[in-house]
Amino acid sequence: MSTPLTPEEDSSAEEERSGFQSEDFFGHQPSPRNQLPDPEPLVINLTRCVIEVLAGARELDQLARWVTDDVYRHLLKRVVLSARARAVKGQRAQRPTITIGRVIISEPRDGVVEAVVIVHSRVRVRAVALRLEGLDRRWRASAINVL
Repeated sequence: MSTPLTPEEDSSAEEERSGFQSEDFFGHQPSPRNQLPDPEPLVINLTRCVIEVLAGARELDQLARWVTDDVYRHLLKRVVLSARARAVKGQRAQRPTITIGRVIISEPRDGVVEAVVIVHSRVRVRAVALRLEGLDRRWRASAINVL
């Protein structure tokens, strides 16, 4: 005799038979460009925030709702490395003085924006590359690289 299925096992077996995946329905849904706001203000503000997070002047948790889990983990590693480097040099965290330079935005496909932002500071000029994807009618960063 077989043992009766639990409600979770029964529903997963039903999903397999019907081809319906609950994650497809209840997970993040892609949004077309016409349902999304202008990405430029987010690109500029997110760039400024990422630079401040890496400098230790802002908490990474403040960016959590605007980035994917992979980006959050990547930034967390960078934050830890930056904090260690400051500790070794005996420096304290301070808000960097930066100026946002040129912003280049392209849309490789509907609902996806790739951008490069040039950031000027007293010491150097950096480029921040971002990829935003429209999910649930708002932008989320799926890749951020500070060069």
